[in-house]
Amino acid sequence: MPLSEHEQRLFDQIERSLAEDPKFASAVRNSDPRFHARRRLVAGAFVIALGLALVVYGTVSSNTPLGVAGFVVMLSAAAFAMQTRRKGQAPDLHAVGGTATRRTRQTRKAGIIDRLEDRWRQRPEGHR
Repeated sequence: MPLSEHEQRLFDQIERSLAEDPKFASAVRNSDPRFHARRRLVAGAFVIALGLALVVYGTVSSNTPLGVAGFVVMLSAAAFAMQTRRKGQAPDLHAVGGTATRRTRQTRKAGIIDRLEDRWRQRPEGHR
């Protein structure tokens, strides 16, 4: 249902007043999980570069333990970044019966199976 002109003007006025409030903008940004995920991805990329530098320096200086440590740092930072990326893309909350509940791994796996079953049921008739 579209808003009336009066409601739209009120909504625009509220939106402008909230956008001009730096304290509110900061609070919204700090509660946004995408903001934190982006920060963790940047930190992960920096640590990956640091690990690569350790690998190269360990190779050049013939210091094998340093090269191995650099590789381990790179690998763990990449795993951290990938985990952060997955968490940033998957919605944490979804509505069930009008209430928001936190998803669990079990419901996510069941969702994949449900989607596959739906695709199977909806495949074209000629391919059966």
